[in-house]
Amino acid sequence: MKAAIKTITGNVIPMPLNDIDTDIIIPAQHLTQTSRAGYGQHAFARLKKADPEFVLNQPRFASATILVTGDNFGCGSSREHAVWAIQELGIQAVVAPSFADIFSNNAQKNHLPLITVDQSVCAQMVALAHKDNHPVTIDLLTTTLCAGGQQHPFTINPFFQHVLTAGLDELDYLMNHLAAIKRHHQNADQRQCFLQLAGALS
Repeated sequence: MKAAIKTITGNVIPMPLNDIDTDIIIPAQHLTQTSRAGYGQHAFARLKKADPEFVLNQPRFASATILVTGDNFGCGSSREHAVWAIQELGIQAVVAPSFADIFSNNAQKNHLPLITVDQSVCAQMVALAHKDNHPVTIDLLTTTLCAGGQQHPFTINPFFQHVLTAGLDELDYLMNHLAAIKRHHQNADQRQCFLQLAGALS
């Protein structure tokens, strides 16, 4: 069992860049750890090195916990380390107009909420973060995001929403349905026996 996640409140890390791939999130040369720990210090290393004013180099965003970014976040290779690195930065949720499928699957396995909103909402959140950076709240039960006093609906994979708010992982979910799984297999075995008998009699 994992801790249930129903609401998330925090300040925004504004990173309005499209097509941030997993090699940008955690460069390949840093994939040397033997555990999930140790990747956060190398997260977005190229962007931090290239621009002293990059958002993660700015102390005012050091304690922010909600990353707001651009389209197709997490594209590229399938490395799960990208999710681990983001979580080790203290990021509790990522908000974007769209996410790459493999990154979404890895986020689901590691309980990192991915919140999909319109590009215009992301732009508003980025502007507010640079101006004032008041906390925003993500309500996973009602699928609404509150930023700057405005409520915005968001989309999230329904199964992902369920496991997050119930504090389950995929194995927990399956174990909760063990009786139904057993009934399915028993019915399947009975159908198979009937088909074999029918075949023998034909």
